[in-house]
Amino acid sequence: MPSAPRLVAAICLLVVAFLVSSMIIDNGEEGKDYGWFTVVNMVIGVVCGWKIMGKRVGRGWTGAINNGITGVASLVFWGLFVQGCYEMFRLAMRHRYNGPFEALIDIFKIGIDYSQLLLAPEILWTLVIGALIAGLATEEAGRRWR
Repeated sequence: MPSAPRLVAAICLLVVAFLVSSMIIDNGEEGKDYGWFTVVNMVIGVVCGWKIMGKRVGRGWTGAINNGITGVASLVFWGLFVQGCYEMFRLAMRHRYNGPFEALIDIFKIGIDYSQLLLAPEILWTLVIGALIAGLATEEAGRRWR
C-alpha cells in the first residue's frame, strides 16, 4: 500500500544511489563505459527504500537510524549482487567459464572486487550520512503523514 514514508524512503535511497554511483564512476577507470550502472543502482535504491525501509516506520528515532542503516546496507548488498550478476553474464557470453558453478562463484568474487571501490572515504561518508538522513526523514514522514 502506498504511503508517504515509503515514498520518502524510496526517494532518499534513490538520491544516495545516484550520489554513490556518480562517485564510483568518478573514481573508476578512465574511459570505461559504465552504461546503465547509475540507473540500475537508482532502481535498486527505490525498491529497497519502498520495500525495506518504508514498512519499518514508527519505531522511534533510534529505530529510524537503524532503519536507515538497514536500507543503505541492503542497497549496497543488492547493488553489488546485481552488478556482479551482470558482469558474470557478460563474461559468460564470452565463454570465460568452464561450468555453471564456476560462474556462480564468480558472482561473489566480482562483488567483492567491486566492494573495494566503496572503501574510498568520501563514498563511506556519503553512505553513512545518507543512511542517517534517509532513516530520520522516513521516520519524520511517518509521524507527519499518517
